[in-house]
Amino acid sequence: MSGKMLIKNITVAALVCVVGASAAFGQKDKDKPSQDPNQKSRKFIKESHRAYKEWLEKDVAYIITNDEKKAFKQLATDEEREKFIENFWLRRDPDPDTEENEYREEYYERIAYANEHFTSGIPGWKTDRGRTYIAWGKPDGIESHPSGGSYNRPSYEGGGSTTTYPFEVWFYRHLDGIGDGIEIEFVDPTGTGEYRIARSPNDKDALAHVPGGGLTLAEQLGMSDKSDRGNGYQTASGYFMGREQDSPFRRMEIITGLQRPPQVKFKDLETALGLSDTPILADDPLKFDMRVDFFRQSDERVVTTFTVQTDNTDLSFEDVSGIQTARLNIFGRITAVNGKRSGVFEDPVTTTATVEELSEAKLRKSAYQKAIALQPGTYRVDVIVRDVKSGKKGVQRLGFTVPKYNPEKLSASTLILASRLYTASDAEIGSQFTIGDKKVLPNVSGEYKKGQEVGIYMQVYNAGIDQTTLRPSIDVEYVLMKDGKQVGVQKEDWQGLSDAGQRLTLARMLHTEKLGTGEYELKINIKDRVNNQQLTPTAKFVIKD
Repeated sequence: MSGKMLIKNITVAALVCVVGASAAFGQKDKDKPSQDPNQKSRKFIKESHRAYKEWLEKDVAYIITNDEKKAFKQLATDEEREKFIENFWLRRDPDPDTEENEYREEYYERIAYANEHFTSGIPGWKTDRGRTYIAWGKPDGIESHPSGGSYNRPSYEGGGSTTTYPFEVWFYRHLDGIGDGIEIEFVDPTGTGEYRIARSPNDKDALAHVPGGGLTLAEQLGMSDKSDRGNGYQTASGYFMGREQDSPFRRMEIITGLQRPPQVKFKDLETALGLSDTPILADDPLKFDMRVDFFRQSDERVVTTFTVQTDNTDLSFEDVSGIQTARLNIFGRITAVNGKRSGVFEDPVTTTATVEELSEAKLRKSAYQKAIALQPGTYRVDVIVRDVKSGKKGVQRLGFTVPKYNPEKLSASTLILASRLYTASDAEIGSQFTIGDKKVLPNVSGEYKKGQEVGIYMQVYNAGIDQTTLRPSIDVEYVLMKDGKQVGVQKEDWQGLSDAGQRLTLARMLHTEKLGTGEYELKINIKDRVNNQQLTPTAKFVIKD
């Protein structure tokens, strides 16, 4: 096989086969045997079929998922196969806004490199090093011992000296789905240049089966025997003395993970948002609510939060180790008005409950939030949510404008009505739903049960500074309306406001025990007494029995 496994882009060549004898040879001679080879039909393998087969079994053998492989084999026409291959690479393209597919280009460069550097008795792409390099890319570090020889074991391998076969240790800082700080050993026990992935630290030990040769410190001291090595480096009591990643179970876990295709995360969800002609919504789609909020970070950057909320009754729970668990995959794509991609978020989300809690848990909601800093301007966000167990999908597309905060003008963040609002602990700072020192869980649907507290959260910017007190001088008044009539007023106590320079934070709980059911509107009257500027943000909510 040559340096490349197969051409990158398949060009289907039509092979036209003409079978049969010309009239010049006359009629079939009845005296000839019935099995005359000239009269037997011949079987031809179309070049297009061979090319697609090689693409599947050679080109992408290490990165194609089982679901993709199954789907590809079910395709009936070359046109469908070409479309599949196009989408296959699009799903892995790190930057679809450019003409080049950087992943595909790098992938075929990896194949060429493997064939050039790892070929021994078999093509480089078929070797263990070749497979690892092609699927996972160049390692972050390589420790090479091309001649083997004398070797002083580190303490986590048991210490002592021995002689080794040629070996290499590849180091990856992180591999998705496998872990961090991954070390992979390759050993050449035959001296042919074909390095095989090591199942045990002992695989490189050329004296492993020589009685009395290459003993570890524990073996020299009589604390263990060579026969113990099959279970890892152990003391006489049987305790493992090496690193966790050198334990037999962890090493096999890593090797098994390396054989799986690298994670594509939720690129299939992105494909469903616009890179495929396949319908994405079933007759019974997954419903969810979504909102976008804005908080000033600087004059040119605004923290934009995207909150997704689902009813637990719409989710599919399954038993996972005795816990009822619903799992969602969420993918979002942010696009600027000029069509340029401005951000992507994708995360798995789980909701859990015990068997006893499940009935009550289904009456509640589950929420997810992602915060991304954006420049002021007009954008669109496309969000798709998929229930892992049922396969249901839901899609929402929402246009929004990130505000530009004028440093000379009184302004405010989005007014959020929250289902939960409290001071975040140190461990919660930086996590989802945390804004400053507050934990703010937006109630996206705006529905509350009678008696449930309504959280009120908002930031006020560019308040004027009173030169007497050197603090902002702001009047804040909460007005509650129902059916166009005022039903309650409460003034904010200035001493209760947290401040950071010219930023004020309003964080209050509204009690609803005395409120009846129905629709309400909250107005917040904000007046800057220094600059004589005013704001009146509003928000609506519903109280139900």
